[in-house]
Amino acid sequence: MIPASGSYHLANARVHQSITAGFAATFDNDGFALADVAVVDGKITAITAHGRSKAPADAVDLDGRIVLPCFVDCHTHIDKGHIWPRTPNPDGTFMGALNAAGADRVARWSAEDVARRMDFSLRSAYAHGTRALRTHLDSVAPQEEISWPVFEAMREAWRGRIELQGACLLGIEGVRDRKWFDGLAKRVAAANGVLGVVTYMVPDLEELLDHVFAQAIRHGLDLDFHADETDDVAAISLKKIAEAALWNGFEGNILVGHCCSLARQPDLDVLDTLDKVAKARLAVVSLPMCNLYLQDRRGDGTTPRWRGVTLLHEMKARGIPVAVASDNTRDPFYAYGDLDMLEVYRMATRILHFDHPVADWPQAVTATPAKVMRLDGFGALAAGGDADFIVFKGRSWTELLSRPESDRIVVRGGRAIDRQLPDYAELDELMVE
Repeated sequence: MIPASGSYHLANARVHQSITAGFAATFDNDGFALADVAVVDGKITAITAHGRSKAPADAVDLDGRIVLPCFVDCHTHIDKGHIWPRTPNPDGTFMGALNAAGADRVARWSAEDVARRMDFSLRSAYAHGTRALRTHLDSVAPQEEISWPVFEAMREAWRGRIELQGACLLGIEGVRDRKWFDGLAKRVAAANGVLGVVTYMVPDLEELLDHVFAQAIRHGLDLDFHADETDDVAAISLKKIAEAALWNGFEGNILVGHCCSLARQPDLDVLDTLDKVAKARLAVVSLPMCNLYLQDRRGDGTTPRWRGVTLLHEMKARGIPVAVASDNTRDPFYAYGDLDMLEVYRMATRILHFDHPVADWPQAVTATPAKVMRLDGFGALAAGGDADFIVFKGRSWTELLSRPESDRIVVRGGRAIDRQLPDYAELDELMVE
């Protein structure tokens, strides 16, 4: 369907208003309009309303198929990916995941092991249509000395295919060792990374957050937090992060993931937190598949009672940037997944009700995470931009989100890529003692 030349004309493509910059047309109730897209030498040179001008005779007629920009996945853990076969979660709980992953890291995470699993994950993401990805890297000593060099080599190897960002990951209690943490911040800065921690409601949380912000300011780093991944209504570290951002006058980008407990708290507390989050200009990413898996899992054989996701609709109504992302893949925190952002968006639509109306929710896997990650030109279709997009069979949201779309066409630089997924058997030798 896509000519190999990298220069062609697509006619009758269905594009979405929220992620097609500068495109003027009459959009339907779901935000779609038919468009003709001109591609020359790997760039989109024009997007025009279908029928306003005569398409060339050799134009490829997409017959109303949906075309979306390539995805941006802003919260993943590809250093953990695919360890499930050798270290599964014993009971499906968060603590079961934490303990299993920690034990596997200590026993097995050599540079070769991490590199091979990372590369496998990136090949999967690339085949599904991801153009940019941020991964957290477990950075408790001595793992940071292993994983960060691997990440830097992987980022270089994948340059031009996936824009790769790294964020360090450690529990907030690790910040108490100021000398070590300051060295980690310096290491992250040297790698052009993002400073990240997992917050818990420890007695000295505010003091520790102050030091995290101080190091981010010192090194000019953006921040990425895991927060409140629990149903405990007393977990309010999202609010504490917002307060710390305000009193430190932080001007960089801040992304906060999970924030599950917010959905369990009283309305007045929620409103206070959201007001502070908006004022501090935080962005929030929900991880719907992982949190559906872990949260409210009961050991007594009873059914879970809530979805584990945070209040994205309320956040969005206040102008807070919101996204959804893959999170973990085939590791103790989530036994499934394949870094397929279409699956993430499909599940998010069902779990979080990204419909009725669809509005601009497609930005949650494209333009919004691209902005948080400071990636100009990513996550949108626009004249003058790179011809990086995905052609689906579906002609409407209900068609697109009802099937896996395993035969989608991923176009990078104007050319269709080889979408062969890596075989799990490649990792078999890593799964034995």
